[in-house]
Amino acid sequence: MALRALCLLAALTLACAQHQTLMEYIERRILSIEDRISAWHDNTNRYAVELREFKQQIVALMETLEKERQGLRSELDNTNTRVERMERELDFLETQNHAPPCVEVDDKLVEQQVRKVKEKNKAKYERLTDCRDMISSIKSMKILKRLGGATGMWAKDPVAQSGEIYVFNNSSGDTLHHFKTVRDFAASAGTSRAKKIKLPFPWGGTGHTVYDGHVYYVKEGQDFQVIKYDLKNETVVDSVVFPAEEQVPVYGLSPETFIDLAVDEEGLWAIYATKENEKNICLAKMDPKTLAIEEMWDTPCPRENAEAAFVICGTVYVVYNTKLPSRSRVQCVFDVSDMVTNDDAPLVYFPRRYSSHASLKYNPRERQIYAWDDGYQILYKLVLKKKLEV
Repeated sequence: MALRALCLLAALTLACAQHQTLMEYIERRILSIEDRISAWHDNTNRYAVELREFKQQIVALMETLEKERQGLRSELDNTNTRVERMERELDFLETQNHAPPCVEVDDKLVEQQVRKVKEKNKAKYERLTDCRDMISSIKSMKILKRLGGATGMWAKDPVAQSGEIYVFNNSSGDTLHHFKTVRDFAASAGTSRAKKIKLPFPWGGTGHTVYDGHVYYVKEGQDFQVIKYDLKNETVVDSVVFPAEEQVPVYGLSPETFIDLAVDEEGLWAIYATKENEKNICLAKMDPKTLAIEEMWDTPCPRENAEAAFVICGTVYVVYNTKLPSRSRVQCVFDVSDMVTNDDAPLVYFPRRYSSHASLKYNPRERQIYAWDDGYQILYKLVLKKKLEV
């Protein structure tokens, strides 16, 4: 009995010792876990502080970069303004300072030659018109709105007193948009205030014009047919196939336009080009009543880099640009009366805007040009001066 008790006591003692060892082990593990949790909390707090400081640094850097960006933008705007001012000053100096003669010529001989030229010009000039104006400079510009695609044409009838506006949107189509006034045109959302006129034939290019109650436009296709459309009766009055063979685009930068119809103080003109004289632009005087060709000229103005042209008092002014659009400029002129040459005409730059002009339509009554530039409709106010007095 005593032996059994002894064995039981020994077993209990051993069990207690093992239990104590297990408890100590568990306690050590718990302490280790608590230490790791504490270290994790410390690391988390440190990372949060570092992230907050990093965020503050990024915000400060972004503010600094924004200030520097605004400063650079302001400097670029100032530089652009100074460059444009310098270009205008150079243009002015070029127009004021003419190149001196390279050789000495007898004064009497010069007077005789000038007298002969004047007599020749006078005879030819009076046969065509009494208009003596030529472009001097661009007085101002006004952007009315942006309507439609990159190419198009808009104009006002220079004969009518109503002030109605007509819009050919894009280089092809058959719907003419008619606005009662310039104010309606500028204030309308798109063409919401426009009357839509369905033309009997679709047009091609941007060389259309409005004159004396009629729209003159070029029918789409390869026959290059000029259509005369009565705006009041909304009917085709006349049409004619333009009498030029193997036509090519008249402007190098406007490949969709083969015939550019223009109006000035003398009436209706056609600017075109053919393969026979492929490098240069041609000019024709048309009878607006019958569409008959009255006379045709080969001009010295090249097609390359030309974007548009307009006619004032029998003088065609060809506007040039580059394939990468820069400032449009009148670089070549041709006067049917031989009174204006490239040396006489001032170098005229158009204010830099968006791309290049798809059309330039001169209004002789207002002395303004209605321009279409990358979808923007622009008005250029002109300053005119007299041609060579005879």
